[in-house]
Amino acid sequence: MSDETVNNFNNNGQQKYIVPIGPQHPALKEPGHFEFTVDGEIVVGASIRLGYVHRGVEKAAEQRTYTQDLYLLERVCGICSHSHGTAFIQCVEKLAGVELPPRAKAVRCIAGEIERLHSHLLWLGVAAHEGGFDALFMYSWRDREIVMDILENFFGNRVNYSVNIPGGVKEDITQEFIDGVTPKLDYLEKRMYHYLDVVNTDMTFRQRTVDIGTIGLEESDRLGATGPTARASGVARDIRIDRPYDGYDLFPIDITLDNRGDLNARFVVRIKECIASIHYIKNVMNHMPEGELSVKIPRKIPTGEYMASVEAPRGELFYFVRSNGTESPDRVKIRTASLCNWGTIVSSVAKGHKLADMPMILAGIDPCFSCNDRMVYINKGSGNPEIWTWEQLRKYGIAYYK
Repeated sequence: MSDETVNNFNNNGQQKYIVPIGPQHPALKEPGHFEFTVDGEIVVGASIRLGYVHRGVEKAAEQRTYTQDLYLLERVCGICSHSHGTAFIQCVEKLAGVELPPRAKAVRCIAGEIERLHSHLLWLGVAAHEGGFDALFMYSWRDREIVMDILENFFGNRVNYSVNIPGGVKEDITQEFIDGVTPKLDYLEKRMYHYLDVVNTDMTFRQRTVDIGTIGLEESDRLGATGPTARASGVARDIRIDRPYDGYDLFPIDITLDNRGDLNARFVVRIKECIASIHYIKNVMNHMPEGELSVKIPRKIPTGEYMASVEAPRGELFYFVRSNGTESPDRVKIRTASLCNWGTIVSSVAKGHKLADMPMILAGIDPCFSCNDRMVYINKGSGNPEIWTWEQLRKYGIAYYK
C-alpha cells in the first residue's frame, strides 16, 4: 500500500488522510484504484477509478459477424458468459423477427441458473476470504467444483460454455443428463442450507457482517442498485420477473428479498438464490417442452435497433444492438450490473465504517472490473463524432492516470 497523504483537517484540527489501494494490490483480483479518505480509522469519503482493463470490446463487435460476436461477447466476463451471450443474441433474434422454440428457451434458462449457482458460490468464497473466513472459502469452492463439473458435462466447457447459437441452442437436456445431475443438485441444496446456517449463527461472522455496509431501500433504489445488492435492501427488482425473457414466462421463478440491507443480508440473499436456482433447474428439467432446439435465422440482419436485458448473477445486464442490414452490427452497447452497483460504494456504503471493513464491503457487491470498462470521447466544440486510434487512446490513458 502506498504512503498515506494529507488531505485536510477535521473539526478538531486533526489530519485526515487519503489511503490509496490499487491498481495493483494483493486483495484485488482485477486492477482498480480506490481512494478512501479516513479520519482516524473511520472512512469519511471514497472514490473509485476504473478503466485499467479497457479492451475495446464494443468496437471490436462492429468488425465481426453476428455469429463471431456471440463468441466474442461471451468473453466480456468469464463468470457471466451465458448472460452476455443471451442478452446479445436476444437483440439479434428480435431484429431478425424469429421466435425461439419453447425447448430452446428452457435450455437457456437452465444454463442461466447453473451459471448463477457457479457465480454465487465463487463470490461466497471470495467474500469470505476477504473477511478472513478461509474455512468457508475452501468449502464453498470445493462445492463450486461440482457446479463446474455440471457445466462441463452439459456444455463441454467449464468456462465460456457457448450453449447459445443464433436462433436457439446447440445442446439438449437428455434424460441421461437429468439422472446424473439430480443427485449433485440434491447435495448442493443441503450445502446451501448449511452455509445459510453458518452466516446466520456464527458469532464471529455476524460481527463482521451485521449492520456493516447498510444501505436502505430508498437509498438503494435512488442509486440504481441492481441484482442481489438491491434485493438485499428490499428492492423487488428482478428482470426474470419484471420482464420475463426466454423461458421465464413458461417457468416463473420466485424473487428472493431481505429488508436489512447490510452485508449479512447480501450473503443471505445470494445463498437463498442458490437454493431457488436449484429448485428451478429441477422443475424445468422435469417439465421440458417438446420440440426443436433452434430455428433458422438470416445471415444478414434487417436494419433496426433493439434493447434487451437479462438478470445476470450480479443484476441487470443491458445490451443495445443497432443493425445496418449487413452481416455485422452497426453498434453494440453494453451496460453491466457492476456499473450500477459501484455508486452504492462511493455515495453511501463506505462512509462511516472502519477502513478494515472495506475489503468485505467492496466484495459485498460482487464487483466486476473489466466487464464495465468503457471509453466515451465527447468533443463539446465541434459536435462531430470522432473515433480515436489505439495510439490516441494510449496517450490519453497515460496522461489521465499520471
